[in-house]
Amino acid sequence: MTRHDLALLERGRPSGLGLVAQAFRRALVSQLHPRMLAALFLPFVIAFLGAAVLLWLFWDPLTAWLNGEAANWGLLNTIDGWLVAAGLFSLKLWLVPIMAAGILLPMAGILGLVIAAVFVMPLVLRHLEHREYQGLGRQGTNTVVLGIWNAAWVGLLFCLGWLVTMPLWLIPPLALVLPVFWWAFAFARMLRVDAIIEHASAAERRLLWRRYNRHFWLMGVCLALINLIPPAWLVIPVFSALVYAHFCLDALRRLRAETVIDL
Repeated sequence: MTRHDLALLERGRPSGLGLVAQAFRRALVSQLHPRMLAALFLPFVIAFLGAAVLLWLFWDPLTAWLNGEAANWGLLNTIDGWLVAAGLFSLKLWLVPIMAAGILLPMAGILGLVIAAVFVMPLVLRHLEHREYQGLGRQGTNTVVLGIWNAAWVGLLFCLGWLVTMPLWLIPPLALVLPVFWWAFAFARMLRVDAIIEHASAAERRLLWRRYNRHFWLMGVCLALINLIPPAWLVIPVFSALVYAHFCLDALRRLRAETVIDL
């Protein structure tokens, strides 16, 4: 293939936002395959069991601690007193359970994403490799160790960041911005690694991460917004893996096609 042929081929391919939209379209089609529908089971069960265990172990001590802390929040107590005196409702009665759920449920959600990144992503890659990316050689090394390490540190940082920044939710815009940011961070930093480490060499990974950093974050933000819809929790771990896998494998294939020989 000559450089002229490659230029003509690239002219018909999407770029920029089109690459992100293409990854989402392909992921939606792939998600409807029976094998990918079956893959939904594992992360959902893990997230469900994780939520049940977290609620069982920590709900009572967490709500008791939050009630104790809320007693020292002067402004909250003042507003709560006004609402109760007006015969409306107790703000603390609703706020504390919501805060407790806002702490525990995301911990279960990130556990489901970690499971998807470490255990489901290899299934996703094998499925796509046989159907749409045949001939894309595997050049990754130490993939299991790298995948587990990346998922662990991203998941831990997500949990710490979520907990530390929760008090800022009292500032109205941040109640939406911060959850979207932390979930976008989790999707982008976790799945961009697991989607490519089996196929790309270390040099190729660095180049792709540098070249498409904004795309990874844009996909993360889109998935984070979808994640705000409760029914999406059932499919988001596997669907997000499909989105990043399609994007990364296609980007790697185009990167390797850039090395051409003039005839």
